[in-house]
Amino acid sequence: TENNLIIVCPDTSPRNVNIPGEDDSWDFGSGAGFYIDATKDPWSKHYRMYSYVTQELIDVVNNNFPTVANKMSIAGHSMGGHGALICALKNPGLYKSVSAFAPISNPTKCPWGEKIFSGYIGEDKKDEWKNWDATELVASYNGPPLELYLDQGSEDSFLKDGQLNPQNLVDASRAAQVPCVLNMREGYDHSYFYVASFIGEHIAYHARHLQ
Repeated sequence: TENNLIIVCPDTSPRNVNIPGEDDSWDFGSGAGFYIDATKDPWSKHYRMYSYVTQELIDVVNNNFPTVANKMSIAGHSMGGHGALICALKNPGLYKSVSAFAPISNPTKCPWGEKIFSGYIGEDKKDEWKNWDATELVASYNGPPLELYLDQGSEDSFLKDGQLNPQNLVDASRAAQVPCVLNMREGYDHSYFYVASFIGEHIAYHARHLQ
């Protein structure tokens, strides 16, 4: 209420679709829909979290709550940070602002992304992977001014393992002349404690853009 905002938190994946093996891994299937639209069977029918977030969910919220329909921002953490970035970059003007905690910034260039894209899109369709990678998308962004507001813990083990690659996104944004802020939080890791420590700053950031 302090910022006069409604916060909506979608799930990571569709539920109760009963695809064999979807619960086998924490970083694929029911544990990680990755906010893309799968094109490979058997995932393509239900694993369409990108379309859900950018279309269906928006309609449900606007039709059932007292919103200002054209004023939305988007944010996320880790896989959700990746999702927030691609949703904003692929839909110029839809969101007034975007922020991300420890996002998977360049998934075509990390093991997590390779696993996800191979499973949901196909190992033989790597050109299509780029359509779901913020570092690739920012190079062709053409829309209203948009700043990418990134947050990253310096002691994040996934950062050190090469899964997140925020500097790749920063460099690509600068080359494309898209503003990009990277807040490096010294001593913080990938945890919810890290997110909770700085979520207030992100809420205030979005509130300013939504005024």
